[in-house]
Amino acid sequence: MNGPARRVRALPIRARLSLLVAAAVAFAVAAVAVACWFVVKSVLVNSLDEALKANRMDGQQVSKYLNLRTGLCAHDPVTHEENPFGSSVQLVDSKGGSCLIIGTEEVPLTDADRAVAEGTTTDALHQAKGADGGQYRVFTYTVPGLRDVAVSAARPLSEVNSSLSNLALVLVFVAGAGVVGAAAAGLWVARTALRPVDRLTEAVEHVARTEDLGIRIPVEGESEDEIARLSRSFNSMTSALASSRDLQQQLIADAGHELRTPLTSLRTNIELLTRSEETGRPIPEADRKALLASVKAQMTELAALIGDLQELSRPDTGQHAGRAQIVAWQDVVGSALRRARLRGPELTITADVHPWYVRAEPSALERAVVNILDNAVKFSPAGATVDVRLTDGVLTVRDHGPGIPADELPYVFDRFWRSPGARALPGSGLGLSIVARTVQQAGGEVSLARADGGGTTATIRLPGAPTPPPEVP
Repeated sequence: MNGPARRVRALPIRARLSLLVAAAVAFAVAAVAVACWFVVKSVLVNSLDEALKANRMDGQQVSKYLNLRTGLCAHDPVTHEENPFGSSVQLVDSKGGSCLIIGTEEVPLTDADRAVAEGTTTDALHQAKGADGGQYRVFTYTVPGLRDVAVSAARPLSEVNSSLSNLALVLVFVAGAGVVGAAAAGLWVARTALRPVDRLTEAVEHVARTEDLGIRIPVEGESEDEIARLSRSFNSMTSALASSRDLQQQLIADAGHELRTPLTSLRTNIELLTRSEETGRPIPEADRKALLASVKAQMTELAALIGDLQELSRPDTGQHAGRAQIVAWQDVVGSALRRARLRGPELTITADVHPWYVRAEPSALERAVVNILDNAVKFSPAGATVDVRLTDGVLTVRDHGPGIPADELPYVFDRFWRSPGARALPGSGLGLSIVARTVQQAGGEVSLARADGGGTTATIRLPGAPTPPPEVP
């Protein structure tokens, strides 16, 4: 069983579909042919039985063949040429004796025939084997006016069998033609049905060979058709892959551009220090300290940029999903506030924080809040105020800086995007992208808007509850 099944699975899908259709049609045709054969046989046998019953002999016809005194037949049986009944007819007495009065083939008696002659039953219809070895349908019946005598008429089943043999040949021919036609139709249907799959295969092979993600497959059929759905899915997949590749290339280009600036500055400063050592011309102490401070700042900026890139390189879901846990958001905000106050000692940072518990990755959530506060500190003038409020799962950070122009608001969460007015300030342009990513992973929303009276308001909404769940102590 495994061998044929394995060989069938090894066939091309067209051949398998054609074979499946041919097998299904062959089974159906065979079942119909067998059923037809048995139905016709039943009809023919019933017709034969009805003919036997219709040709009953009356008492007058039987009496001329019967010697009433001796119980024997009066004379020799009538031959087939003189037979008006089309069957062999025997007389049966109550003692089990019999004699052939019409025809040439004598059929051995059975208990059913003797029972009719004895008067136990009025008639009997059955099948019996004749003296010549052939099968016969036998009808034995009583004749009104005659006692202890029954008439047994028999007709050979060869009349039926010859018709059935001819029918079987016709059915075999029709079934064979049907199977061949079904196989051809199955092959045509398979080719027609799989033509879109062929186009899809060619498209996939083209993409694998050329990495051309711009290829699209025409969508044919109804909206719920499997082939149409497959075509749309392939087109969506290639579009998503093309978009992902474009974003990847854009990320590489942007990262290279952002890395080039600190690296170039760092290289220039180091070359100045090296040239001073090689030429023996010392750099003034103040300039030397400024160069070293610049190198340190550029290394810090480079490290921060690399850290941001690593953060963005993490998969959106799956790998870090297990790190999410119930987090007291008010504690995260408090920790971020302490860090923000150290970075902006000349600012006044007010806080109105109420308990709120969320499910998130603690370190990622704290980094997101720190990035929001860093932006507020960075763009706030000296002596300004930064207002922080956490109520009912909504964190708002409002600064009193220059604000963000309305035409720039749609781009603030894009990777490496920096406002033209902020490009001279330190930063990689990735902070708000990391915020948006972290908030989305926690099932929340983040937005930036211009504040009334000047400045910017950052808003983060996270689902949660004001009290911890029972499993959290």
